[in-house]
Amino acid sequence: MHSHTRKLLTVITEAALESTLVRDLDQLHAHGYTITDARGKGSRGTRNAGWEANGNIRIEVVCDTVTAVNITAYFQEHYYDDYAMILFVSDIEVLRPEKF
Repeated sequence: MHSHTRKLLTVITEAALESTLVRDLDQLHAHGYTITDARGKGSRGTRNAGWEANGNIRIEVVCDTVTAVNITAYFQEHYYDDYAMILFVSDIEVLRPEKF
């Protein structure tokens, strides 16, 4: 098994932003992403996803370092001040690097 290092960018944010962020990810050259519903509690209170406008989503993007840096910088600049959003980046190993 030969693996290759990539970045896993995770975004947890308000569900109301989903369509806008998907458009941004396409423009920022993400090859793909996974979106799931998310629940939890943070500095902006409890988000239980019981009502769509009150819910959170978790977006995961596997990408190269440059793409991860570009996406995080864009999201921080355009969304951090006005929306509940956290971003984190992890190093991961993938088996098919051409997909990312």
